Amino acid sequence: MTQELRFRAMTILLATATTTVPLAGAGYAQGAGSMICGQRAQIVGQLRARFGEQVRAVGLAGQTRIVEVFASSETGSWTITVTSVDGITCLMASGQHYEAIAALPAGEPM
Repeated sequence: MTQELRFRAMTILLATATTTVPLAGAGYAQGAGSMICGQRAQIVGQLRARFGEQVRAVGLAGQTRIVEVFASSETGSWTITVTSVDGITCLMASGQHYEAIAALPAGEPM
């Protein structure tokens, strides 16, 4: 886990009084460490309140997980979360310098 993600996760963890959920058997790969998880409403509320982030993209990962990208155009911060069917949301990655880009025309190299 990067230092920035760890700081953000701890900030959210302390603010929402959630607990760290061990990774083993959870279906999320990130080495032998642990991941910060909590109730979706609390995590989303903290991303909005502390970092000004809102949902910018969403997709399905398999049949049981929702991946969301939260970001703030004002602060440039972004966070990627994964939510399982039980409503538990885990922080996967976060960073700075978010920039929305327009879709490239078909056939254009990235």
